[in-house]
Amino acid sequence: MNKELVISVVSGEIQIALVEDKSLVEFSREKSNTGFSVRDIYLGKVKKIMPGLNAAFINIGHEKDAFIHYLDLGPHFVAIHKAINSQKNIKTDFENLQSKQTLKRDGKISQVISTGQNILVQIAKEAISTKGPRLTSDISIAGRHVVLLPMVNKISISQKIRANEERKRLKLIAENVLPPNYGLIIRTAALGKESGDLEQEITSLVKKWELVYNKARTETPPALLANEINRTTAILRDLLSVSFSNIYVDDEITYEEIREYIRTIEPGKEKIVKLYKGNTPIFDNFDITKQIKSSFGKTISFKRGAYMIIEHTEALHVIDINSGKRAKVADNQEETAEEVNLNAVSEIARQLRLRDMGGIIVIDFIDMHTAANKQLIFEKMKEAMSTDRAKHTILPLTKFGLMQITRQRVRPETHIETNEVCPTCNGSGKITPSILLIEKIENAIGYYVKDKKQKNLEIHLHSFVASFITSGLISLRCKWMWKYRCKVKIVPDMSLGFMDMKFYTKDRKELE
Repeated sequence: MNKELVISVVSGEIQIALVEDKSLVEFSREKSNTGFSVRDIYLGKVKKIMPGLNAAFINIGHEKDAFIHYLDLGPHFVAIHKAINSQKNIKTDFENLQSKQTLKRDGKISQVISTGQNILVQIAKEAISTKGPRLTSDISIAGRHVVLLPMVNKISISQKIRANEERKRLKLIAENVLPPNYGLIIRTAALGKESGDLEQEITSLVKKWELVYNKARTETPPALLANEINRTTAILRDLLSVSFSNIYVDDEITYEEIREYIRTIEPGKEKIVKLYKGNTPIFDNFDITKQIKSSFGKTISFKRGAYMIIEHTEALHVIDINSGKRAKVADNQEETAEEVNLNAVSEIARQLRLRDMGGIIVIDFIDMHTAANKQLIFEKMKEAMSTDRAKHTILPLTKFGLMQITRQRVRPETHIETNEVCPTCNGSGKITPSILLIEKIENAIGYYVKDKKQKNLEIHLHSFVASFITSGLISLRCKWMWKYRCKVKIVPDMSLGFMDMKFYTKDRKELE
């Protein structure tokens, strides 16, 4: 399978599209330096104990108090808490920290922590809707090949590494370099890697934890102690493999950062990172804009006229499969239902990843009567979701043709508004003469040149409008450049509505 990553950086927002065989399967966007991401480590302060929930609310600096349950404190919480909050001049060397006391699973949170105390936490789920971040005190620090687990004293190896000799080799490498009081999860990416690379990564993760541990004893909460790498490099860390063929970036700074990161973890593979310098937006060039528009609506069409309808609530998502025009041309109802349902399976798996849908997903397949067909749909769904990195559970179809899936949710669901505002009335219901659009663009150019002192403008417009402005021997663009003594670059942008326009500076900062 050919995997490509396409990254667009505009006005401080990073948009990341993961494409498999030219089909968009994952899409995310985030503002730079927003903080409060999964795996970020904070020193928080207990704000309120909730005995009825056996949980507590923690202030980590987010606008909403974060939530931690007793079971998320981790078995070694007491030992780490005592060391961090101790006023004595104890050794800061984590290797000397003893942990004889472990938390019982049936304990009470009020017996362990109290209001106002400092607590070391890590974000397990980002803030979603009206809820603040979900926290854990069972800290883990992820690397490319391994995950470091302070206080665990156990080495686990990915089940996908099945060869006994390789498992023994990896475990021996970890035992030789891992200090006391540390545990490790060896990821699938470690398969076949040289011992020097693994030892170097383990050592760097230990140093990162020691820095967190020492900062936790001196900082005043709420304080960020260590942040997860940005979303782009996090995807690279988890996905980079031999089949990951190309990474296209339209921003030079991000391009250099990614090349340096890949050079660190996979020397020699930095050549797959390519700087895009085309005139059209990068997502338009790789046909991603069109796929986004067609994949994030309420109704999704797939093979032979069939379609699905996707409805969302806070914790439940419903997908209804419909045969559409396919039912009008088929004679055998059972065969039609089986064919449509099988075609829907791959699209459902893609939609779950693309929208990052989490919680409970209920799929209403077209009714089938034979048990063999129902089992076939179940097996195909498991196969289609085998590449999904989020933890998930799939249940067989019920007698009513319903399939239930639970999927891990650690970030808000990706939502993109695909309906465009009416280009004629801007949603007001009143018509504005479209002939004034050209005058509006020219007035904006005059404003940015004369008032904002911009001499180099990049204007993104609908493709039809861009074509009109740049056509002819002496185009409108040429006239504007001569009149205002500035450089004007017209960029056709499929993501914009007919009457929309966006202005950017030379270094691609959007102008208000």
